[in-house]
Amino acid sequence: MSDVLTVIERRIYNYLVDYLKRETYQPSIREIGTRFGIRSTKTVTEHLQSLQRKGYLDRTPSRSRALRILGLNLSPETYTIPLYRNGAYETTDEEVEARFDLDRSFACSADCFMVRASRDAEDLGVFNGDLVLVEPCDDGGNSDVAVYESGGSIELRRMMPASGSGESDNGASAARFLGIARAVLRTLPKG
Repeated sequence: MSDVLTVIERRIYNYLVDYLKRETYQPSIREIGTRFGIRSTKTVTEHLQSLQRKGYLDRTPSRSRALRILGLNLSPETYTIPLYRNGAYETTDEEVEARFDLDRSFACSADCFMVRASRDAEDLGVFNGDLVLVEPCDDGGNSDVAVYESGGSIELRRMMPASGSGESDNGASAARFLGIARAVLRTLPKG
């Protein structure tokens, strides 16, 4: 799965994943076309062939609804969460280092993603190299742990109450706010 998907391919792929989790069988080519306003079944077939060439799914052309998504857990109880390099979650699939299947009670939404902490935040119990589950949002509340990216470096800070100027006092004006930290995953050394 190294080739980058186009916008419509990504939308069709996400639709297939969601549909399979919900219905436990694949949508028809006409259903896919209807969902995306594509009138031609040939155009839908070409998008599916592209997804197959790029390694995202397997098809049996002579059978109806014969799609199989490769390398993905389709359990309705889980979300597949990507781990992005350097907080680059708004870029391409090339920035995905790994994917984790997490229980929906742990990952609060399908939009969550993971990043690797670049600095220690000992007061928060987070250390360099820890994986941080991030819920993307526009802003956080007081005492939430905010995740920032600056120059490819990921850091976490506790959100502070807004100052009199109406801006939060988080000391991260040059950093890009990614969202709120919801969990930390750390591997322990063997031994």
